Amino acid sequence: MVVRWGAALASAVMILAGTGTLAAEFERSIMTGAPTGTYIQIGRDIAALGKECGQTLNVIESAGSLENFVGVRNRRNTQFGIVQSDVLEYLKTFEANDPDVQQAVRGVRIMFPLYNEEVHVLARKDIADLKGLAGHKIAVGKKDSGTFLTSSLILDILQVKGGERLPLNPDEALPKLLSGEIDAFFYVAGAPAPLFRDSKIDPAKFHLLPITDQPLLATYTPSRIEAGTYSFQDEPLDLIAVKAVLMTYDYDVKRNAYQRDSCKAVADFSSLILGHLDQLAERGHPKWKTVDLTALPPGWQVGICVKKGMQADYKPDCKAPVQQQPAAGGADEEYLNLLKQRLKKQ
Repeated sequence: MVVRWGAALASAVMILAGTGTLAAEFERSIMTGAPTGTYIQIGRDIAALGKECGQTLNVIESAGSLENFVGVRNRRNTQFGIVQSDVLEYLKTFEANDPDVQQAVRGVRIMFPLYNEEVHVLARKDIADLKGLAGHKIAVGKKDSGTFLTSSLILDILQVKGGERLPLNPDEALPKLLSGEIDAFFYVAGAPAPLFRDSKIDPAKFHLLPITDQPLLATYTPSRIEAGTYSFQDEPLDLIAVKAVLMTYDYDVKRNAYQRDSCKAVADFSSLILGHLDQLAERGHPKWKTVDLTALPPGWQVGICVKKGMQADYKPDCKAPVQQQPAAGGADEEYLNLLKQRLKKQ
């Protein structure tokens, strides 16, 4: 059930919270995901923007959303992390009544909402929908990955019982599905996902499941994968998506030099991203073209250091000149006003 899953999620956050490492000198880092995933490409795009400014941003591979959230909260020299919005929603849901979750989320803030990631479920052709997964062998992603968190939440919300949930990454799961060792697997990724686009999947044997279940629409965004997106998919497919969100931490500039330097890094990269969305859309991952800065997850605050960098007169500390480009729209009132001011200045 969802309640049990929420408790398990909170427990995982607290366990991971003690795994941070210390570094001798100040660094800037972003927690991303697997080496072939979308998150790491987004992180590399941001790092490339920093490099043009003369600032180094380390792009860190990770298991995914939960590890990234904890990294921002506890891992030294890690100012940024990409997290799925459903993870944020369930942490917020259990925060009010759980002191451990309250401690785990304290100080973690929104930097920018990013793009939607589609929930792909590739299954045998005889399985018609998500409820048809009952009693089957399903790969749900590695623990602490975004795919694992989302698949677990979805299966629990729909009360899909029986069968076996296997902790396999999508790269591992696809050949097992094709060979008949498993019956389906989940993969949360922005379409078109290279794993499906570049694979020879027989449309007579396998298909992507539609996801239109009403209980899921309270948490997830309706989405569609158009016909022909993948070679094995000749009709449009309605499903759901989850928002990827760039997270940071509210550093206290009065506390110490590390906190001041980290806040400066957050402000600098907030300014760089906001001022160069057109460049990111042109040169970076295709998902930059769909970034919606107004889509803030409910219940989460935007970081103080982020808003500092959003000020129209803020200048990032660049060792090399970077030409500013037009920014996009805003979200909550203060956030919206800062974006409007930035637009007027450019």
